[in-house]
Amino acid sequence: MSNDSTSFNRRTMLKSLTAGAIYSLATSSSVQAKTPVSQPELPSLPEGVSANSLAMNESFWVKVALFYDTAQGIVNLEHGYWGKMSRPVQEKFIENTRMVNTNLSYYARKHYADDHAISTNTVAKALGVNNEELVLTRNATESIHNLIRQYNALGPDDAVLYTDIDYPSFKDTMQWLAVSRNLDAVEVVLPAQASQKQILDLYIEAFDKHPNLKLMLLTHVSNQHGLVLPVAKISAIAKRRGIDIICDCAQSWGLLDFKITDLNVDWAGFNLHKWIGSPLGVGALYMRNGTLAKVSPYPGESDPDNIKASTRVHTATINFASILTIPAAIEFHQRIGGANKEARLRYLRSLWVSKAQKMPHIEVLGAIDEESSTGMGAFRLAGKTTLQDANDLQKRLEYEFGVFTVVRVGLSSGCCIRVTPQVFTSVSDIHQLVIALKNLA
Repeated sequence: MSNDSTSFNRRTMLKSLTAGAIYSLATSSSVQAKTPVSQPELPSLPEGVSANSLAMNESFWVKVALFYDTAQGIVNLEHGYWGKMSRPVQEKFIENTRMVNTNLSYYARKHYADDHAISTNTVAKALGVNNEELVLTRNATESIHNLIRQYNALGPDDAVLYTDIDYPSFKDTMQWLAVSRNLDAVEVVLPAQASQKQILDLYIEAFDKHPNLKLMLLTHVSNQHGLVLPVAKISAIAKRRGIDIICDCAQSWGLLDFKITDLNVDWAGFNLHKWIGSPLGVGALYMRNGTLAKVSPYPGESDPDNIKASTRVHTATINFASILTIPAAIEFHQRIGGANKEARLRYLRSLWVSKAQKMPHIEVLGAIDEESSTGMGAFRLAGKTTLQDANDLQKRLEYEFGVFTVVRVGLSSGCCIRVTPQVFTSVSDIHQLVIALKNLA
C-alpha cells in the first residue's frame, strides 16, 4: 500500500463502511447459500501421508467441502467452465467489492496500483517466475489471443502448427494467422485415446514433415477431455528446431500441480478462475525474460526497448475486486495443497472411468496412461460422434439422471461429453454418474 500525506487510506475506507452494508446473496429454489455463523477449520494435513493416499480419505474431503456453498437439485460435474470460490474467498471478494464500490476513483487512482502489484507478486511467486515476466489479464483467452495476433517473427516461408485437441477459438486464431500472413497451417491429429509416447511421436513426425515450422500452439491440458501433453519434452525438441511455443495453460494450473519453469516454454496463458478458485475475470500472461521482441506491444502501446511485458495487453477498466481477491484464492488453494487437489481429482475421475471402460456402449476419451490423465475426462456413446448425438446425451444425463455435464466439440474423432468434478465433489456424486452410464445402454 502506498503512503501519502493524507491520513485517508484504504484501512480508513474499510473502517468507514457501515456495519449494515453486507447484503445477502440472492438464492433460488435450486441454489441455497448456506453461510455458517462461524467458519469451520480446514482439516490438518496428515503428516507422512502421500497425496494419493489422502485422495481416498473421504473424511478429509468432506471437511474441505464444508467451505463451499452447495447447489441443490443437480449433480454438477461441469466445473471446467469456471471454479467455485471457497466461502472465505467469496467473503473476501464481497468485502473488496464493497470497498471499491464505496470509494470508487479515490481508491482506484491512488492505491489500486500498489494492491495490483501485490496480487501480481502472489501469482508470480506461486508459478515460480519473476514479477516482470507476468501480467494479470481477464482470462487465458485474452492472453493467448494477444500472443498469437502479436507474434511478429514469421517469415514468408514459415508455417504454424496446432492440434485438434486445442481450444477451438485458439485453433481459429492460428488459422487466421496463417491466412493473414499467407502461410501454411499444420494440424496434428491426436488419437481419441492417447499415451505420452504416442503424443510425442506425432509431434516429432510433424516436425520432420514440416521443417519450416516457426510457431506452435501447445496445449498443456486439453479442455475437451483432460489429456495432458508432454509439454516439456515437446518444447525441448521444438526449441532445437527453432520452433517458438505459445502454451495454453488455461485448464492446467490447479488441476495439475506445477511451476511454469517445469514446462520449458517462453509464453503461456493462464486462468485463475478455474482451478485456483479466484473470482471470475482473472487470468495471467507469462512472458519469459528475453522473449518480448517476438511479440509486438498491443496496438497503441509503446515499448521500444522490449522490456515491459505489460504492454502486450491493454485490459482497460477491470473488476478491481477480483484482482484484489487473488491472494486469498491462492492462499486457500495452497492450504489444501496443489498436489493434494491434483491427486483427489485424478481419484474421482478414476472412479467413473474404471467402470465406464468396462461398458461396451461407452467410449472413454483422453488418457490411456497415468501421466496423460487429470481429474477431467470425457466420454460418448460408442459410435455416436455427431454434435446432435452429444447434445442428446447431455440432455439425457441432465433430465433423466440429474447429472449436469457439457458437450465439447473440436476433436477430429467427434463430439463428446466432458466430466469435471471439483474438490467438493463427493463419491456419491460420481456414483450417480456411474448409475447413469449403466442405464444409457
